[in-house]
Amino acid sequence: MSYQLTIEPLGATIDVEEGQTLLDAALRQGIYIPHACGHGLCGTCKVDVAEGDVDHGNANPFALMDFERDEGKTLACCATLESDAVIEADVDEDPDARIIPVRDFAGTVTRIETLTPTIKAIHLKLDTPIEYQAGQYVQVHIPGIEGTRAFSIANPPDASGKATEIELNVRRIPGGTGTAWLHESLEEGQQLDISGPYGRFFVRRSAAMPMLFMAGGSGLSSPRSMILELLESGCDHRITLVYGQRNRAELYYDQEFRDLAQRYPNFEYVAALSDEPTDSDWAGPRGFVHDVAQQHLGGDFSGRKAYLCGPPPMIEACIGTLMQGRLFERDIYTEKFLSAADANNVRSALFKRI
Repeated sequence: MSYQLTIEPLGATIDVEEGQTLLDAALRQGIYIPHACGHGLCGTCKVDVAEGDVDHGNANPFALMDFERDEGKTLACCATLESDAVIEADVDEDPDARIIPVRDFAGTVTRIETLTPTIKAIHLKLDTPIEYQAGQYVQVHIPGIEGTRAFSIANPPDASGKATEIELNVRRIPGGTGTAWLHESLEEGQQLDISGPYGRFFVRRSAAMPMLFMAGGSGLSSPRSMILELLESGCDHRITLVYGQRNRAELYYDQEFRDLAQRYPNFEYVAALSDEPTDSDWAGPRGFVHDVAQQHLGGDFSGRKAYLCGPPPMIEACIGTLMQGRLFERDIYTEKFLSAADANNVRSALFKRI
């Protein structure tokens, strides 16, 4: 059984299967509805139900309050249809966004690399090529564990915009059952199913402006994919990557980026360590990503596009520093790595785009 859903202001009508969420149905038709946590916790995917009946599912009462339900609002990530319906969503058109429907893929693990004491690289060969934009992510279905886990694709697509093999960088989260299984139980040769691509984190090439990438932890995945694609495609705009980790043991792909900076005159790489022992021989910058970026660029960030990827506290700090340095919302794009613990804080007081 299925229902029809009309999404305004696009005027697009799609089929929604019984039990399928509005968000999943839209994404599988290549229609992007803004979202973040995907579990009814943050409220980013809130839409107005103009006509029809919906089941709100497991929407958190703080993300979707009682008075909002009475006003006809719902969360697209967990709402399902009980009749044909019409919703009004905050759908922005972006000239750099490609319309790529979400699909399911079966992947075979071809290689597992230990990148740092807490991060592994998982290489998957897919049954069919996945089309995506550098910077996007996939949802991984982990055997025996409810729900999915999101991981950015760390390698760029080929010239056709596709890839048959993808790399996922997985940081083990303390107490996280999903990342624990991927680190301890997953073996080469096993099948791992994914769906994707997801997200609106990609390069706005039409702007033709210098780019600043700020990344922390395993948040390097998306910027790596984006930067490699830019350099390999002949982009000649200035590209700066400021990447932060706690200590040198956690600093991965460091030599790769140093080599790229030697090879491409328009690319510069700055690695920063925030908790490196004071008696080590580390000669690079010490401190957090936002402070090191401010020092390196003299505090003036105007005239750039900024792409931020990492844990929420890092993103919040970077946004504040960029805005103080005359870079504002229209030129800042973010990808936050969210766990259940911080999903309730997905919205920044300073910044509304996720």
